[in-house]
Amino acid sequence: MNPDLPGQGRPHAASPARDEALRGLCAVTLDDMLLPRLSALVKAALDGGAPFVQYRNKIAPRALRRAQAAEMLRICRAAGARLIINDDVWLAVEIGADGAHLGRGDAPGGSLSAARDALGPKRILGVSCYNELALGEEAARAGADYIAFGSMFPSRTKPGAVRAPLELLGEAKRRFGLPVAAIGGITPDNAPQLIDAGADILAVVSDLFDAMDIKTRAESYQRLFTPAETKRKTGAPGQGAAKRH
Repeated sequence: MNPDLPGQGRPHAASPARDEALRGLCAVTLDDMLLPRLSALVKAALDGGAPFVQYRNKIAPRALRRAQAAEMLRICRAAGARLIINDDVWLAVEIGADGAHLGRGDAPGGSLSAARDALGPKRILGVSCYNELALGEEAARAGADYIAFGSMFPSRTKPGAVRAPLELLGEAKRRFGLPVAAIGGITPDNAPQLIDAGADILAVVSDLFDAMDIKTRAESYQRLFTPAETKRKTGAPGQGAAKRH
């Protein structure tokens, strides 16, 4: 939270989950009804170093969503990654996930503050702000841990999504002092410009899970967050290698 932003109220107590840096690839799951297949896809992304998984399934019934989310949590715990539940605060609380990501109309009673209270101080609250700084301000006041903007590029997952300009990422970061996520049409080719513009998190769906080698694709994204000095010392491939995929 940004202490310079008026009307935020009292900040919530710190927690290990919320204190850790919110930075890196967020693997956003596909609408997949088959749990074994979904598990294999997510495990490959985690093997590639993805520090976050966002469980998102718009078509599954509640019982299947709970079963899938619980399995995603087990896989994430084994990999040392964090699980964020899309759209459903109560499911996140029920299974003990690391947090929830909410879009327009997803907060309980339409209140982000209610969502913050329901999640408690130890879970992460992420909020979709589309292309609107005003939504970022509302999220910051409610105690969001990160705010997301996009679609940054044409998206196969949401072809009709509103587009957000690159400049919005840096402006939101300066104004609200929160980590910023970018989503929509992201590839290893265009990801570097998002990070340069201020993105801390890259939320990727199709380009990650439609890849022939999900583990390698996840690695290519995660390398973009490695400081240049570390790359030089370890000999890790730079952005050029990521672009070859």
